[in-house]
Amino acid sequence: MITTSKEGAFRPTAGALRLVEAGAVSPGSVNATDYISALAEYCPYLKPSRARGMTGWTVYEIAAGARAPAVEAELFYAGVQAAERVRLLMARAGGVLACESIVLLGQAADADHRELMTWPHWALKNLYGPVGLMFGKFTEGTQDSDRSGRTIPPAPFSFLPVRASVRLRDPKFLKGTPGLAAAVAAAADDGRDVFGDKPHEWKAVRAWASSLPVPRRQ
Repeated sequence: MITTSKEGAFRPTAGALRLVEAGAVSPGSVNATDYISALAEYCPYLKPSRARGMTGWTVYEIAAGARAPAVEAELFYAGVQAAERVRLLMARAGGVLACESIVLLGQAADADHRELMTWPHWALKNLYGPVGLMFGKFTEGTQDSDRSGRTIPPAPFSFLPVRASVRLRDPKFLKGTPGLAAAVAAAADDGRDVFGDKPHEWKAVRAWASSLPVPRRQ
């Protein structure tokens, strides 16, 4: 169960997600070892991050019968919690290597994983980019490629990774969203509340996220 409130404390929600495993360097609830090793070829920060214990995996399972709005809400709040943990790690030595991935298991009653992750990912990406965090999105079984055209191994499970951004490199991945790219390029974490005067309830957050400029096709 994920919880939040306007003041930043946490309150009960509908219980659409069940926490399976929190912040594991080597998760036991999903078979991630081979996949993580394969990803190291495409991400130069992954191996040193793992070597320093700066990579965590938090696993959630969708509750039986849970519907999309509740799952989206709790996935978003799980992302906020993960992002705030990464912000704390970023203040330490080697903090540029900080990373946490939110794994989503199980099925909702009315939406697939791609649908469930789309809006939480978009909102989180725009909230945290200006303070130097990058959110990614990987859907189970989806084939993808990197900027060089190399095929990335399909993910064995769905997950949202959040990591410290690299200001000289990451804006290149955001050409479809030039405003966000500029924000990441100039990012600095001054400890601010990323919500500012923005809403905290998921329904309002989703409406805010849907008002942002649609990514341009590359």
